[in-house]
Amino acid sequence: MITEFAAGSTILVDKPIEWTSFDVVNKLRWHLRNKIGVKKLKVGHAGTLDPLATGLLVICIGKHTKQINDLMIGDKTYTGKFLVGKTTPSYDLESEFDAEFPIVHINEHLLEEARLSFIGKQNQVPPIFSAKQVNGKRAYDLARAGIEIELKANKIRINDFKIDTSSFPEVSFEVTCSKGTYIRSIAHDFGVKLNSGATLIELRRTKSGGQNIAESKSVEEWIDFIENSPL
Repeated sequence: MITEFAAGSTILVDKPIEWTSFDVVNKLRWHLRNKIGVKKLKVGHAGTLDPLATGLLVICIGKHTKQINDLMIGDKTYTGKFLVGKTTPSYDLESEFDAEFPIVHINEHLLEEARLSFIGKQNQVPPIFSAKQVNGKRAYDLARAGIEIELKANKIRINDFKIDTSSFPEVSFEVTCSKGTYIRSIAHDFGVKLNSGATLIELRRTKSGGQNIAESKSVEEWIDFIENSPL
């Protein structure tokens, strides 16, 4: 029954590229409200994904929104690609390439040395194009306005970091990390450790806590479920 579903559920959505996390929440909330005929319905997500990222988005509905903070605590797993030798101000493809760096000196030994250096607890500086608050304003708003800002480092933990360099200068990766880790910053710092530069060009979240992308449905599949479920 869709009324019971709306009263309290947690669902897994495979977020499409170029959608914000709020876009997904808003779309599903609209269809649920329209289906059951209510003006207000609590719907939220447990962990934001950038618009250019795809993959696992945990959505809480109704009384399950009280569980959001608990669901956000767990470790996350991501896959994707870095492009070595170029950088952007946002550390990903949200902004244009602004610099090129040499890559001819980079060999398998240097790549492996850089990979290993990320394993464990560390301090990580978030990208300036992030949702971090700076004097009451979002860092990305200040960055887009051309205002120079300095963000404080966060304590993070990287449990596992695998790379595949067979298509270098593109480097495929899989990383398992603590809550609050910025994969864009890993891309940027990876380039620095190679005495070069790097940009995140593809990102997909596959796990969040005990939740797995294999158990998710697309936005369209969830909408179809909502529209075709009995009241």
